[in-house]
Amino acid sequence: MKLGQGAKLGLGALLGLGLLALFLRGVHWSALLQALATARKLDLFLVMAVTVLMYFFRAWRWGYLLAPIAKVELRHLMSATVVGFMSGLLVPRAGEILRPYLIARRHAVKTSAAFASIIVERLFDLITVILLFEVYLYLLPMPPQQARGEFLRQLRFWGTLVGAGAVAVTVVLAMFHAHAERALALIDRCLAVLPRRLAQPISGAVRAFSQGLAILQAPASHLAVIAAQSVATWLTIALGIYFNNLAFGLDLPFHTAFLIIGFLTVGVAVPTPGMVGGFHLAYQLALTEGFGVSKEVAAAAGITSHALTNLPVLIAGLAYLPSEGLTLGKVAEIAAEDEDRRP
Repeated sequence: MKLGQGAKLGLGALLGLGLLALFLRGVHWSALLQALATARKLDLFLVMAVTVLMYFFRAWRWGYLLAPIAKVELRHLMSATVVGFMSGLLVPRAGEILRPYLIARRHAVKTSAAFASIIVERLFDLITVILLFEVYLYLLPMPPQQARGEFLRQLRFWGTLVGAGAVAVTVVLAMFHAHAERALALIDRCLAVLPRRLAQPISGAVRAFSQGLAILQAPASHLAVIAAQSVATWLTIALGIYFNNLAFGLDLPFHTAFLIIGFLTVGVAVPTPGMVGGFHLAYQLALTEGFGVSKEVAAAAGITSHALTNLPVLIAGLAYLPSEGLTLGKVAEIAAEDEDRRP
């Protein structure tokens, strides 16, 4: 039975509460509040400043990902980016629906093609995160605080496994686009068993999606720019984590943020509203298990990082809503309509 949007939000909220309970288990509240009260304010301001810069990099990169199918002005990219990510804080995965919708309605682009650019964006993100993770594990000097033994062996095993998976998915998508006509013909034969009223829209969406993958056959110089933009995006995220840790007196080298990012990538994949619970627990585990930080300081750092990295996009997204002709109710409606169209 297919769950409605409200039921999914309810289940996500319950899951988030459960993760928060794990996050706070064994934490001494007096020490947690003390850590929050004594955090260095300048470093916290810098966390928000680099977060704003990160969203600029995301919007700029998205323009390059869309370039083979449409030329989109940076101001429109920035608006769609912050509104999309803001909506994702309220309804899990809503941004992946809303961002293509906002671009498609202003430009001669099908929503499915714009959505394909989001898939490719996620692949660039995943590959960059894994690259930084592997660089940390195998190339850069580890700080004396780094836990070793079985913990490190498990990190290397899973990092290698996920990296191989990301490369495999990229190759499959590139081959799908390179041999699109043959692949689409095969899909059409498979869809022939369905009624025409169902098969035709699916076939059209798949074709538009294939067009959106055109970026995978862009010139090497164009792909190199996107790769550089991806590295800049994630180094900016790492810088925010570094400043956040400094605010709580954690003397960890900048590149330890690469390890924390690896944990956070798993944590934010949990579909809870606003990434609540998954983000917090992942940040805490990275600091406590990876570097021996106390649960209270790790909890304070996780709470603050979650708040300060989401506050700028929440404010900017709400500010951009009127210019996009949207309300929060309309955002939820668009997300719900997309869910209803899915099989």
